[in-house]
Amino acid sequence: MHDIRVMKGDITVLDVDAIVNAANTTLLGGGGVDGAIHRAAGPQLLDECRALGGCQTGEAKITSGCRLLARYVIHAVGPVWKGGHHGEDELLAGCYRRAMDIAAQKGICSIAFPCISTGVYRFPKQRAASIAVRTVRDAAARGSSVKTVVFVCFSEEDYEIYLALCPSPERP
Repeated sequence: MHDIRVMKGDITVLDVDAIVNAANTTLLGGGGVDGAIHRAAGPQLLDECRALGGCQTGEAKITSGCRLLARYVIHAVGPVWKGGHHGEDELLAGCYRRAMDIAAQKGICSIAFPCISTGVYRFPKQRAASIAVRTVRDAAARGSSVKTVVFVCFSEEDYEIYLALCPSPERP
């Protein structure tokens, strides 16, 4: 079984093969995790993202990590919560599934995920965490180069939600 960890902290400082960015459809930066990753990675990340031509909701694209410790950034575009009747669950699962697929294609062994869509996109936190954990576990069960997955939570609330969902979390 793959190693699934939970931590509270700053995803931009992790020494993993890839970090996942909770991106918007332009891939050109924004607030929250997206802005933090762009600031930490430097202007070269914006240049690489411009060349990708955006990304659809529920999909993901990869760039280098630029100035980050992580070798890659996988930009996943989560859905805006519209009440749960507009395919939001499947779109969110698609972000995590596609990020894991890209990681497998690149031979990535360690990947860190933020809490996608739960900030300004208002996806209910418990629901989003359940989808994230289930989708990552399913992807890992299909066979993958990914051996370590870290769910990185910014808030104490998110951290407690993920701790309850993951049986063997690593407490920092």
